[in-house]
Amino acid sequence: MKKTKLSLPRVAYFCMEFGLHESFPIYSGGLGILAGDILKEAKASNFPMIGIGILWRQGYTSQRIDQKGYPYDSYYEYRHDWLEDTKVKVRVRIRGRQVKCKVWKCTQFENVPLYLLDVNLPENDDRLLTGQLYGWFSEERVAQEIILGIGGIKALRALGIPVDIYHFNDSHPVFAGIELINELMEDKGLDFEEAWEQVKEKIVFTTHTPVKAGNEEHDHELLRYMGAYKGLAFGQMLKLGGDPFSMTVAGLRLAKKANAVAELHGNTARQMWGSVPGTAEIIAITNGVFTGAWQDKKIAEAYETNAGLWAPHQEAKRKMIEEIKRRNGVKLDENTLTIGSARRAAPYKRGNLIFSKPKVIGEYLKAGKVQIVLSGKAHPNDLIGKDIVAEMYKMSRLYPQSVVFLEDYNMEIGRLLTRGCDVWLNNPRRPQEASKSSLSP
Repeated sequence: MKKTKLSLPRVAYFCMEFGLHESFPIYSGGLGILAGDILKEAKASNFPMIGIGILWRQGYTSQRIDQKGYPYDSYYEYRHDWLEDTKVKVRVRIRGRQVKCKVWKCTQFENVPLYLLDVNLPENDDRLLTGQLYGWFSEERVAQEIILGIGGIKALRALGIPVDIYHFNDSHPVFAGIELINELMEDKGLDFEEAWEQVKEKIVFTTHTPVKAGNEEHDHELLRYMGAYKGLAFGQMLKLGGDPFSMTVAGLRLAKKANAVAELHGNTARQMWGSVPGTAEIIAITNGVFTGAWQDKKIAEAYETNAGLWAPHQEAKRKMIEEIKRRNGVKLDENTLTIGSARRAAPYKRGNLIFSKPKVIGEYLKAGKVQIVLSGKAHPNDLIGKDIVAEMYKMSRLYPQSVVFLEDYNMEIGRLLTRGCDVWLNNPRRPQEASKSSLSP
């Protein structure tokens, strides 16, 4: 990456998931959609940035509804023959074994280069570690974070890409900071404190989870066993992340500056972490979207020419109605108020809240005064989330002409609904939603 005339910093953007397109399912929700949109905006703005992530061979779950009306999960092995082979392989040490990581390059979605690490290689015993996004068990999760963080830094070195700023999008890439400290200690003979101070000047950190219980923590013995210590002593790791090792605290202590993703979230994050010694200042930067990926082109044209928005909106609505008919066999009325809601089916997002008073909403649905289009996907282990999905599907069966549920939520459905619905429903439990200012799932 060459510096521009404005001498903008060259940024390596680390994230566990990237939502670039529904055909490339290496994302689960809003974190990945934000990351994907940032790479697209960087491309459009000619900003010197690259992305570092993982090539998830099975992606996230494909979730459909069974005959009893309950969601079930399926996984598929995806082939991505269109990715560019960089010919680069790096090694990371996991559980005392050397694991090779192949590096792929993705530029197919109008994004700046995204480099993806992949351990699904014949020479590896641990080739399933980059199988499914977000490992189900602690060891698997730590291994994936070692691949992303430590493997990501090694990939940058092997590719010869110079970096001024390392941006950690959430806490999963924190081990990249430990690798950077280890580099300075080994290559320049610095002590831990000196290396830490130098590394701080090159790291910025985005925190997302406004509930302390949702911030990832690991036992130190597990981290030592998995290989995350990278030669650091227990006392040094303790200074970074505490005991148990908090990935978020470590991110805040490794960074020179941190950001929350909305003004309210900034207040919440400062209340959560402000009393923790040695953490970076947390500012608020409200999430947005790359409009080129989400906004209907005719609506964008109408806005630019100061033309009326209603006609292009109705056209987008008709497209949505036709797609719903194709998928579900239900023909909605384009002249009826249509409410949309589509997101991860996490309990705090309350995607089923509109049905909390069934008699009230039922009168409107029976009379055909309002239509509701829903979609959502729960984490495979989230039984409450799956109950929410099941309830949304149940309502679509109870009011088949007024309520639609689109299964296996993805970016295509999100794009369809945000363009075509008249009203967008958003009612998370305050303040557990970090930012809902974007159109991300």
